[in-house]
Amino acid sequence: MDYNKLANMLFPNINKTISYYENEVFPKRNLKEGAKVTRLAPSPTGFIHLGNLYGAFVDERLAHQSDGVFMLRIEDTDEKRKVEGAVETIITSLKFFDLNFDEGALIDGENGDYGPYYQSNRAEIYQCVAKYLIEQGRAYPCFCTEEELEDIRREQEAEGVNTGYYGKWAKYRNATIEEIQEHLDNGESFVVRFKSNGTEEGKFEIDDAIRGRLEIHENYQDVVILKTNGIPTYHFAHVVDDHLMRVTHVVRGEEWLSTLPIHYELFKTIGWDTPIYCHTAHLMKMDNGSKRKLSKRKDPELGLGYYMELGYHPAAVREYLMTILNSDFEEWRIANPEGNIEEFEFTLNKMSNSGALFDLDKLNNISKDVLLKIPVEEIYVFLLNWSKEHKPEIVNILENNRESVIKLLSIGRNDNKPRKDLMYCEQIFEFISYFFDEYFSIVDNYPENIDGAEAKKLLQKYLNTYNHSDDQSQWFDKIRTISSENGYAAKPKDYKKNPDMYKGHVGDVSTVIRIALVGRSVSPDVWEIQQIMGKEKVLERLKKVIN
Repeated sequence: MDYNKLANMLFPNINKTISYYENEVFPKRNLKEGAKVTRLAPSPTGFIHLGNLYGAFVDERLAHQSDGVFMLRIEDTDEKRKVEGAVETIITSLKFFDLNFDEGALIDGENGDYGPYYQSNRAEIYQCVAKYLIEQGRAYPCFCTEEELEDIRREQEAEGVNTGYYGKWAKYRNATIEEIQEHLDNGESFVVRFKSNGTEEGKFEIDDAIRGRLEIHENYQDVVILKTNGIPTYHFAHVVDDHLMRVTHVVRGEEWLSTLPIHYELFKTIGWDTPIYCHTAHLMKMDNGSKRKLSKRKDPELGLGYYMELGYHPAAVREYLMTILNSDFEEWRIANPEGNIEEFEFTLNKMSNSGALFDLDKLNNISKDVLLKIPVEEIYVFLLNWSKEHKPEIVNILENNRESVIKLLSIGRNDNKPRKDLMYCEQIFEFISYFFDEYFSIVDNYPENIDGAEAKKLLQKYLNTYNHSDDQSQWFDKIRTISSENGYAAKPKDYKKNPDMYKGHVGDVSTVIRIALVGRSVSPDVWEIQQIMGKEKVLERLKKVIN
């Protein structure tokens, strides 16, 4: 077989060489020794999920801790799976979580010297490498129709052998140049397949930066590397781009381990060094006492849109994911409670390879701690910006009550044991919604020992003695007096000692007042809330309940 002749028959318009791309277009990067180059390479399918973000944080830390490069590449070679607007969703979602790329795809273009960063714009590069493989006798055209491939699969199943295009089942593997020319003359479309030298029994070893030394079965399939339209498959594009973009570390989910033999053989056949592979563990959750993978169908929290719509602060999500990513991060945080997360030295050998457990409750608890460290003014701005995107009906309320909202969010934050009330925007607004008359409602019941008539009587007493100028001590002394005069213990411990002597205690009376003003039995300090509400609103709320 004259492989050069075959290569020119199939790709007459490709006149560039691999060395041209390697030396002139994509030369080795001028980076310091040890600098890592990583990439996030999502497909524009319209769904970007927590696993993408999980891997992206690994990419970002590896690159930026080493003064390397973190890039965004869009793997858009599968036309059938493309979704309109998906690229914008990917880019805006990642930006929301403060992932900053040094180069790569943008919504309205791209930035960097190693593009195009949209794979659909790199066809000539892939065809150049495919032509090289044909010249080496390691790739060939395949003219099989879908029907022929289905027939092959059925025969293999009948014989009880592995399905696929390999060995004696590879119909065009050994086609002569004359046979190929005849198919071309007939105008038949073809794919380009890689001619594997692997065997079903063969194995090879490779180091994974997370999983250690792996022994894996060789690839023995003649996989498609170029589709009929000249656009590459994922396997081929991945290998070509990671080499020419000078990627040093490939971070991806463990579901891609099964494709590693293909990629490994392609790298070795072309004569390129393989990047360091880092296969992350699946994100898991507890379900009825057992672990399972997070599911797109079952678990809304898998999609990044879930966190954006609820308004989780990106710093909280990042903090939580770091606890999953590195087993020693929580120890570091305890030792460095005020430390910037960027100061934590992320390492691949501290990553789990057996399934990382995602816990929404833990995220919420960490979110409380993170928001406590963020200035209230910043939380207000974050809440306002979130509302413009996800809850526009409250924008005017927040803008017209800026000072009051900031004060409401500040209650108890500077105490010896600071309150941790805030988790995410949806919850934050619900938490302070009692302040706004249009959102105020009484959602909790009075204590069991106080009925509606008794509550109104106590509230009338409170209204009669209310003085908005009272300091906190004077205010609570009046509540104690109202309690004592109406059969309630002025101190809870007195009631506990002699419950038969009292209707209840001062805490019950305080709860009645709290519910009248806030609508809930639990809230931050009522005196502070009243100061923020102002005298007129306090009196109006009390009168509404009494009447």
